[in-house]
Amino acid sequence: MKIAVVLFNLGGPSSLENVEPFLFNLFYDRAILRLPNPFRWLIAKLISKRRTSTAREIYRSIGGKSPILENTNAQKEALEEALQASGFNTEVFVAMRYTFPRVCDILDQLKNKAFEQIILIPLYPQFSTTTTASSFQEWDEMFIPLELKTIVKKVCCYPTAEGFISAQKELILEKIKDIDNFRILFSAHGLPVSIVKGGDPYPTQVEKTAQAIIESMNIPNIDFNVCYQSRVGPVKWIGPSTESEIERAGLDHKNVILVPLSFVSEHSETLFELDIEYGELAHKAGIKNYIRIPTVSTHPSFINFLVDITLKMIEYRHIVSSGTDIRVCPSECKSCPYL
Repeated sequence: MKIAVVLFNLGGPSSLENVEPFLFNLFYDRAILRLPNPFRWLIAKLISKRRTSTAREIYRSIGGKSPILENTNAQKEALEEALQASGFNTEVFVAMRYTFPRVCDILDQLKNKAFEQIILIPLYPQFSTTTTASSFQEWDEMFIPLELKTIVKKVCCYPTAEGFISAQKELILEKIKDIDNFRILFSAHGLPVSIVKGGDPYPTQVEKTAQAIIESMNIPNIDFNVCYQSRVGPVKWIGPSTESEIERAGLDHKNVILVPLSFVSEHSETLFELDIEYGELAHKAGIKNYIRIPTVSTHPSFINFLVDITLKMIEYRHIVSSGTDIRVCPSECKSCPYL
């Protein structure tokens, strides 16, 4: 069979000039700003203009652009090479949600190459309506009208997938072998409380990921906590915040091992927020050792997971999978796509 795999990721500006369009696309997403038009368009325009100056300084401090496309392309190439080595006629594509290349940019290639199956894999381990569901919705809106006979299958999440957890564990163990008296902080991107109350399973899956990593490490009485970063706006967000947990670790005279739990590639939230902003905060809090664990990126265990889930989806009889044959979300999570 001729198989296509599409890796979904957030995207990021490729230059300082592209910062404002990126911000507009982000806030114009109806999964992010849940308002009808023309209000959503007007508010997205206002927010993006107001935030552009600050955001440009952030990207200037990490090299003048986001590295997320290069990171994702490296994952694409590693996955494609591994799949071809397994004897499968497979081509891998990248679709960013808010910057080039988007779904519309790869559709011509997909429809002209007559793939028998297309496997959609989000590079968001934990499902949220604001990330995976948003990407899937954009895909459906553009792909379904083409009326192709290609079978499309979707991986909705993989919060406790063995390869993903193994990669995280190995990266952490490499960094903590010479560190004592530490607390592991699993930092995930935040989410407004209202979205979670609407049935979004994201924080439940984040907790599952953290627990799976801790269990895999098999270290007795290990000190850890889950926290959330990247809050914006005046609404109430899920907590505790990463900032408050870093300050608490300082008061408890703990070293900090910071794990970017919901990110699989480097971008501004890791390189600026975690490394620079929170690094400075840790120093002010009197933390002797503040160690940020790298994202899984092209770690062999993570790439092997992507290979395994692709091969499984080729044979899978349903069109949506959680990486297992069971639903991983609690029943109260009404947004779970496994339904």
